[in-house]
Amino acid sequence: MNLLLSLETSSPVCSVALHRVADGALIGQSELRLDKSHSTHLTVLIEQLLENTGHRLADLSAVAVSDGPGSYTGLRIGGAAAKGLCFALDIPLVAVSTLRAMAAQVAAGTAHPEKFWYCPMLDARRTEVYAAIYTHEGQEVLAPTPLLLDADTLAEQLAHHSVLFFGHGAAKFRAVLGEHSNAGFLAGIEPSAISVGQLGVAAFHRQEFQDVAYYEPFYLKEVYTTTPKAK
Repeated sequence: MNLLLSLETSSPVCSVALHRVADGALIGQSELRLDKSHSTHLTVLIEQLLENTGHRLADLSAVAVSDGPGSYTGLRIGGAAAKGLCFALDIPLVAVSTLRAMAAQVAAGTAHPEKFWYCPMLDARRTEVYAAIYTHEGQEVLAPTPLLLDADTLAEQLAHHSVLFFGHGAAKFRAVLGEHSNAGFLAGIEPSAISVGQLGVAAFHRQEFQDVAYYEPFYLKEVYTTTPKAK
């Protein structure tokens, strides 16, 4: 059986899923909501998912990985695992935008999805978030970007469209925006390997593959570091 394995490690949720390549059907999914667990638990989740669904690594036709933005460390772990599997099995690597996958996830569960634009927001420290805006069909309205949040952020978009905000950075925007007739906020939405896999299957059929040797996640910003104090 030809399967696509998807990995989502851009947030504190470590998530893996299996989809059938032929029709995109979900075969199985597993996740662990334990902060800073990706490095020790990702390969275990993959092994358990394959075992529980009665499959082997040899059944994989491709691996899809959440491409970012998100946690620098998490993205590196997911990217390294995906590249290792693709290299060892000689199969293609598919990269899926974390924000686009979140938007697709919410749009799929929204009544009359065409009435809204979808704005996933991921926390990027202090008053900043990683954000993008998509239509219900996945068309990009605002490319992924770091946004500094204040009461006027996305004022132009909100003036003319109803926008749904979600992700673990959306609460920060709600606090500075206040009440707005065109802004809706959804709680409890986290990146998921299921939506990564759904978009990954579509990209697989379009043959949108990454170079396994040179692939790097889409960090969007340089990693945040501090300079050690001199002794």
